[in-house]
Amino acid sequence: MAADIQLSDAISRVKPSATIAVTTKANEMKRQGLDVIGLGAGEPDFDTPENIKEAAIRAIREGKTKYTPSDGIPELKEAICAKFARENGLTYKPSQVNVSPGGKAVLFNAFMATLNAGDEVVIPAPYWVSYPEMVLLAGGTPVTVSCGPDANYKLLPQQLEAAITPRTKWLILNSPSNPTGAAYAAAELKGLADVLLRHPQVWVLTDDMYEHLVYDGFEYATIAQVEPSLYDRTLTMNGVSKAYAMTGWRIGYAAGPEKLIGAMRKVMDQSTSNPCSISQWASVEALNGTQDFLPGFRAAYQGRRNLMVDGLNAAVGLHCPKPEGAFYVYPSCAELIGKTSASGVRIADDKTFASELLEHEKVALVFGEAFGLPGTFRISYATSDAVLKEALVRIQRFCASLA
Repeated sequence: MAADIQLSDAISRVKPSATIAVTTKANEMKRQGLDVIGLGAGEPDFDTPENIKEAAIRAIREGKTKYTPSDGIPELKEAICAKFARENGLTYKPSQVNVSPGGKAVLFNAFMATLNAGDEVVIPAPYWVSYPEMVLLAGGTPVTVSCGPDANYKLLPQQLEAAITPRTKWLILNSPSNPTGAAYAAAELKGLADVLLRHPQVWVLTDDMYEHLVYDGFEYATIAQVEPSLYDRTLTMNGVSKAYAMTGWRIGYAAGPEKLIGAMRKVMDQSTSNPCSISQWASVEALNGTQDFLPGFRAAYQGRRNLMVDGLNAAVGLHCPKPEGAFYVYPSCAELIGKTSASGVRIADDKTFASELLEHEKVALVFGEAFGLPGTFRISYATSDAVLKEALVRIQRFCASLA
């Protein structure tokens, strides 16, 4: 019999991704022939725009298939600098830019490069499932701050002040948020920045991945833009996956101080090396090329958001705020906790709610405990209106059936 390998202490601290698990289960059920509606994955249903695909094909034909610098080709770094200047009023040099194999890798590289045992990272909850797990992998300590529906799932200045200690090294801000879709207005960011200015040891990692997906005329802002005094201790992260429907291309990027960017490059030198060369050239076109498709994407998502918010609020026992951006809604199912399903199962928590909904109505979504706020769940509405309407029929029927 083969010896059982001893796993690291670091990996034992980390939980599997709940969002990936839900999507995997839904896909397995579909392969079994079941009529499952999967609303777990945070992935646009739109295809990558043609000009971006053509740029990739052109790069292949021109033989741009070799290794590149570990953290990105010069042309992409220049396009990223131009994007930050054009859209965010932030000036960076290419030496201040990191390109990684996805936004997730940007975050991981930053934490690996900066965290030591005992370092704390403030994470507003609900949070993207990978934030605390990455901090744990890097040896740090996640400090979660519960931000409920009363504050529209946003971190308040007084909460941030209370969470900071001498050990705090990072604050993570995600706007618009995965999982809630909540976005911080400039005035709200300024309130948080005022707290950070009193604590010079705290750096800010701002995850702006959903920047272009905001609705109802919301004016997007990022914290280094709102408070220039934080520029030298902010890592501004973004990517092409969501706005440009390029999830599988795996390109994330960030800009910040050269010392930090250099340390992140060192992590990449000894781990992944460069992102896919073809994906990098496609991303040059994404950032430099036409943006004409973005209004159409936004209009479609806004209509779907409205459809879901109205339909979920019409369901017995659900309450769903209207988010400012992204393609998620984040309803509360707290009123249904304690009820019993038609099969006699008591709805003990949001995880049971999600499990019974999948069992009875074949709708897959992600339970709120995975995002650090129990009594809730996340739905991705990045799918067709027809699918969403059918999902709402099933969700409403399930909620009405609970006794």
